Amino acid sequence: MKSIKYIRLILATVLMAVTATSCMDDDWSDPTGDISPYGNNDLQETNVVTIAELKDKYSYALTEQTDTARINEDIQIKVRVTGNDIGGNIYNQIAVDDGTGGILICIAQGGLWGYLPVGQEILVSLKDLYIGTYGNQPQIGTPYTSSSGYTSPSRMNRTLWQEHFKILGAADASMVDTLVFDMDKLNDDRYMQENCGRLMTVRGVTLPQANGKRTFAPENEASSGNAVNRSVNNSTRLVVRTSTYADFAGTVMPEGKVDIVGIFTRYRDTWQILMRQDSDFKQAE
Repeated sequence: MKSIKYIRLILATVLMAVTATSCMDDDWSDPTGDISPYGNNDLQETNVVTIAELKDKYSYALTEQTDTARINEDIQIKVRVTGNDIGGNIYNQIAVDDGTGGILICIAQGGLWGYLPVGQEILVSLKDLYIGTYGNQPQIGTPYTSSSGYTSPSRMNRTLWQEHFKILGAADASMVDTLVFDMDKLNDDRYMQENCGRLMTVRGVTLPQANGKRTFAPENEASSGNAVNRSVNNSTRLVVRTSTYADFAGTVMPEGKVDIVGIFTRYRDTWQILMRQDSDFKQAE
């Protein structure tokens, strides 16, 4: 696992160097570093909507029965990053939140954590991007149609992404709220719809499969998605989902009561906790 983490760090460093070189004109004209070498610095706030308003506006595209919708309006969202690929468990995506809701943005690029750390505020221009769901989880990206004929928002290429966002100020992780997951609403469909995609914590739960030896995501237990689901409190609707490529995939699951933080996504009617790094779980106090 250490070698995987080291390779990921090298790739992210190379990526940042290449991107910075491609924007060298900005660096030469802005020696103070006030202009970010990432994203589109020409974007201006013009018609910002909240994530809640965006979901309401495109509610017809956020159901299982409909296709992904192209956003034709010149609208924007102003959000903070709550999750990225720093630990290898979130792949080609960032999770963002603006206080009214969360959503995933799909980007075909590794090392996103290098310039989009948790707490980084960004302005995202949505015109000509697509919104829809994968397994009922709202996402933004470009359309991909599976072999079964289902279309969902998937990873936009990095060039397109660079045109559609602007970095706003310095990252401030203290500005990111971690909501407390209400176990009493585990089966509440409206609660799931309103909170999927958000950074949350669940407290004092157990991982029944933990026995002092079993790890989060051994390769021999992986599904076709190269990930392993671990039940929380023996529930069929709440799982910890860990990629076999995550830095903590080989970490032994803690016994007893634990607190777990992560991006709470959904796959159909199941809550999936995507931990971002190994510090996202600890023994409950």
